[in-house]
Amino acid sequence: MSRTPVRFHDPRATLADFASSTLVRCPRCERIAHFERRPCTPPDADGRRYPHTRLVCRSCGLCRIDTTPSHGPRPTLWLRAGTRHGEVWAYNLRHLDLIRRFVAADLRERAPWYDTGQKMTLVARLPAWIKSAKNRDEVLRAVDRLRATVVTPG
Repeated sequence: MSRTPVRFHDPRATLADFASSTLVRCPRCERIAHFERRPCTPPDADGRRYPHTRLVCRSCGLCRIDTTPSHGPRPTLWLRAGTRHGEVWAYNLRHLDLIRRFVAADLRERAPWYDTGQKMTLVARLPAWIKSAKNRDEVLRAVDRLRATVVTPG
């Protein structure tokens, strides 16, 4: 008896939908921290608007709030895992869940691009080796390892 195929319907998400809240490596203690971008601040004296960013680590208590444009080093992503084909990464758990649902699906449906004019969604931009069925088990193992670093049973 064959099992029912798992379906994935592309929600037309883009990378920008997940970029506002990111799990990163804390620069002080090297544990998991939360980095978020908020909408622009009110205009300053020069009339410029800057995004408001905040980095919070629950392990060491680090809290950095920045309302000025910073071109310094960006925090390293927490959700990164290497495979023999390449690196799987995600900004947060919602992003990781989307990748997992896409990779695990036997049937991947895309909405017609002419509905919204958006041709390249996040899942359409995934590398070919992630989309390949022959790498499905390896990619799913990497995604599960990443999820286990954040979500602990208990």
